[in-house]
This record gives sequence, C-alpha cells and structure tokens, in this order.
Amino acid sequence: MTTQEILAKCDHTLLSQTASWEDIKAVLDDGMKYNTASACIPPCFVGRAKEYVKDRLAICTVIGFPNGYNTTAVKLFETEEALREGADEIDMVINIGELKAGNTAYVLNEIKTLKHACGDKILKVIIETCLLTEEEKITMCRLVTEAGADYIKTSTGFSTAGATFDDIALFAAHIGPGVKMKAAGGISSMDDAVKFIELGASRLGTSRIVKIVKAMEKGENDVRSNTTY
Repeated sequence: MTTQEILAKCDHTLLSQTASWEDIKAVLDDGMKYNTASACIPPCFVGRAKEYVKDRLAICTVIGFPNGYNTTAVKLFETEEALREGADEIDMVINIGELKAGNTAYVLNEIKTLKHACGDKILKVIIETCLLTEEEKITMCRLVTEAGADYIKTSTGFSTAGATFDDIALFAAHIGPGVKMKAAGGISSMDDAVKFIELGASRLGTSRIVKIVKAMEKGENDVRSNTTY
C-alpha cells in the first residue's frame, strides 16, 4: 500500500475547540497538497472553507458533536445549514442515551432524517464505540444499514477511547451491503492506518497521518508517494 493510497482514505481532521481560521486554513492547505479524502472541520468554518478550497477538496463537518444528545430537530437544522454552507460530507453523532435505553426507533428515525436531508451527500454515523457494549455495536450496524447511511464511524475522538481493530472487524461482520466503515480516534502510525484499511475501513479520521508524511519528507529527501507499507 502506498503513502498516497493511505492519504486518499484520510479525512484530515481538526476539531479542537481552540482552532482558529488560520489553523483551519493550514489543514485545508495540507488536505489539498496531499490529496486527502476530505478535511473534517467544525461547522462554523464550513462556508469559509468551501470558498477557500473551491472544488479542490471535499469539506466534511460534524453534527451533534461530540456528545450526540441534541434533539433531532437541532441536528437536522445543523445539517441543513452545513449543507447550505457547502459541506460535502456530514459526520453525525447518535443519541447514545436513547440507544442504551433500548429506544432503537428513535435512533433509526434520527439517522433516516439526517440522511434524507443529505440526499446524495455522504452521511457518516458516529456511534462512539468506547461507550457501547458489543451487542449495542451490532445493533448500530443494523440501524445504520436500515437507515441507508453511507458510513458507520467508530468514534468522535473526544471520549474515553478511539478506534480499535476489533471494532472495525466487528463492523465488517455485521454491516449490510453498501455501508462503509470509518475508523477515527487514536490512529497514530502508518502501521495503524494500514491495518485499519486491511480490515476494511474506507476512511480514517485523523490528523496524524499527514503530520507523519510531512515529517518523513523533512527527514528523508527520497520519500515519494509510492513508498509502501
């Protein structure tokens, strides 16, 4: 697997509460330079980001982030506004409390509502695996599939843990046709990235992979995009 093949699956991410527009621009510049799948940024920057990148980079943003306990109406408004501002992809957080209470109809309806709003734009569903039991993770594989969402995503990166290999393997065994997987949170090396991709992840939510590649370029003049792992 080449460096560029890995980068092409990365949602280059900056969701820090302290991020400024200058910080976001740096992420956008990196995303365009390294041809990442998207830049995943806070909703308040979507309009400026889309104007800045034009059609050179997909813009992803987050909804109900990071806790997921906003009402469905609020999440819908957030989604519609982000799409109006130019977002190409939406990463939503489920209502974890409703899932744990067994209210799967609520969770399903919410995902369906946001997918309807997204239309042909990509919707990724963050289920925060570190807070769920294995049974709840399997349930979410079923609900994401039934709702017609495009991706199931492991984590926000803001809770107690991020993506694990076991969770991506579990998703792969239980998602339905057409649903893809995004691993996010704690991906800290090229080896990690390759392993997640080999397990079937189509996207990686991370800022570290681009940083690693930049460091490699500084330290090794002969690094090229066909470096393999």
